[in-house]
Amino acid sequence: MRETELNIFRESLDLLILKALTAGPKHGYAVAEWIERATKTVLLVDEGTLYPALHRLARRRLVETEWGLSENNRRAKYYAITPAGRARLKSQLPVWQRYADGIGTAFRTGAQEPA
Repeated sequence: MRETELNIFRESLDLLILKALTAGPKHGYAVAEWIERATKTVLLVDEGTLYPALHRLARRRLVETEWGLSENNRRAKYYAITPAGRARLKSQLPVWQRYADGIGTAFRTGAQEPA
């Protein structure tokens, strides 16, 4: 994967994670489940992709972490969006929506031969 493609993927995943956390703290597995449900299983995020992204967001102070007990009474790290994470999400969502809409429009448009 080229650097540009990797950056687009990372930024998209970061925003999805931040969006998943807007309803409250979640452990990693719950974040992955939210993304799966929210995208109607179009995106399935595995552990090898999710946890590095969560750690990257924590290093950037866009999420904070705290240990707690999961639904099945196991120790789990919970992630919560920070005020900086909310600001990042608020500023970037319209930009990514505009890009996604533009790409979708281009894919639905018939290809035209150059004049």
